[in-house]
Amino acid sequence: MIRAATKFSRAAAATIRGRTISGGGNLIRYSTPLRLIHGEISVPNANHVAIQMVNYALSHARSQKSDESYAQGMLVLEQCLENQPNDDQVSHDSKATVLLAMSDLLYESGNSSEAIERLKQVMTLTHSSLAIRVVAVEALVGLLIHSGQDDASLDVADEFLELVKESGHENLQDLVATAKAIKGLAELVKGNIESAESLFHGLENHESCKGNIALSYGEFLHATGNFELAKEMYHKAIQGVTETKESMCSCNMNLKAVSLAATFALGQLESHIGNFGVAEKILTDALTNAEEHYGNNHPKVGVILTAVALMYGNKAKQERSSSILIQEGLFRKALELMKAPPLDSEGIINMENQGVMALARAGYAELLLIQENRKSEGEKMKSWAESAWRNKRISLSEALTLSEPLGKVAIIDARTTRVI
Repeated sequence: MIRAATKFSRAAAATIRGRTISGGGNLIRYSTPLRLIHGEISVPNANHVAIQMVNYALSHARSQKSDESYAQGMLVLEQCLENQPNDDQVSHDSKATVLLAMSDLLYESGNSSEAIERLKQVMTLTHSSLAIRVVAVEALVGLLIHSGQDDASLDVADEFLELVKESGHENLQDLVATAKAIKGLAELVKGNIESAESLFHGLENHESCKGNIALSYGEFLHATGNFELAKEMYHKAIQGVTETKESMCSCNMNLKAVSLAATFALGQLESHIGNFGVAEKILTDALTNAEEHYGNNHPKVGVILTAVALMYGNKAKQERSSSILIQEGLFRKALELMKAPPLDSEGIINMENQGVMALARAGYAELLLIQENRKSEGEKMKSWAESAWRNKRISLSEALTLSEPLGKVAIIDARTTRVI
C-alpha cells in the first residue's frame, strides 16, 4: 500500500506541476482570494501549487473513502507540506491550508486525536492569516468538545478571543463575533449559562450571524426556553449555509455539518414544543442527510436515531398512546451504531458520544421497566445511564421528560455529538 501511495503522490505532483506557471524559479500564486478550497475553505493568500495538491488529495481520498485512499491523500498532503520551506505569510497560509486539509481527512477517517494535533499546528503559524486561524480554532474547539475535553476547549476559545480583540484586524467585528460564538458554545457545553449569555448577547443583530454562529446561539436560546428566537436562529443557520459562496470551515464545524446540525436541532425543537408531525419530517430529513453524507453505519446516524426515538416517546406520552416497538428498535440501532460498551463493562470512561449513549440507554430503560419480564435488564440500563451522565445543566430525568409548562430540555448538538 505504501508503494502505491508513493506512486500516487508522485503522479499527483507531476500532474500539478504540468499546470503550474513559474517565473524566475518562483511559483506564481493567485493575486486574488482563492475560492472554495476543497469545497469549503477559502484561502486569501496561498501558494497555487499547494492549493491544487490539496484539492487533488482530498478529491481522491473522498472518491473511495477507503483506508487506502485516505492514506494516499495524506501522503500527498505530507509531501505538499514539506515543500513549503519559507517563513513568510504565503508559506504560512499554504502550510495552514494543508494542515486544515489533513485534519479534515483524519477526522473523516475516525482519527480525531491526530486531527486535533494538526489544528494545533496551524496555531503555531503566526504569520498565517488571522482568518485561517479562526477556522482552525473553531474546528479545534469543536473536536475538543466532541472528545470530552471541555476545559481545554474553553481555554483555547478564551485565549483566541483575547488574541482577536487585540489584533486590530480590518474585519475585527466579524472575527470577534465568530470568536465569541466559539467561546459561547464551549461555555454552553460546560453548563455555564450566564457566561454563554454574555457572549451571545447582541449577535442576533450582527450581519455575520449565520452558519455556526447562528446555530450555536440558537442552541443557547433553545436550552434557555426562548423557542421562537431559537427557531429563527436555526433557520438563519440553514439559510446561511445555502447562501454561502465562500466559507472557511473544517472538520465537524464545516458547512455540511452545520446544515445537518441546524436541521437536526430544528427537528428537536419542534418535538419539544409538541409539533410531532413537523418534527418527524424534519428529523427524517436530517437522518437521510446523515446517511447520505456519512454512510448508513456511522455513529452520527446513531446520534440522530436517538433523537427520533425520544420524539416518538414524547409523542406517545402526550397522546397517551404506545410506540414501544418503534422506540425500542430505534434505541437498539442507535446504541449499536454508537458502539455503546456492554452494560457490565468496568467503569465508565470519558468516551465520544457518552452523553447521547446515556440518553439513549435511559430512554430504552424506561421501555424495559414497564415490562415485567424485562425489569432486571431495565434497571441495569438505567444504572449505566445515570453513571455515564455528565451534563451539568440538566439532569437525566429532566432530559427525558417534557414538563408542563415546558421547562428544561436537552438538545443534542450534531456537530460535537454532545447533549447541551
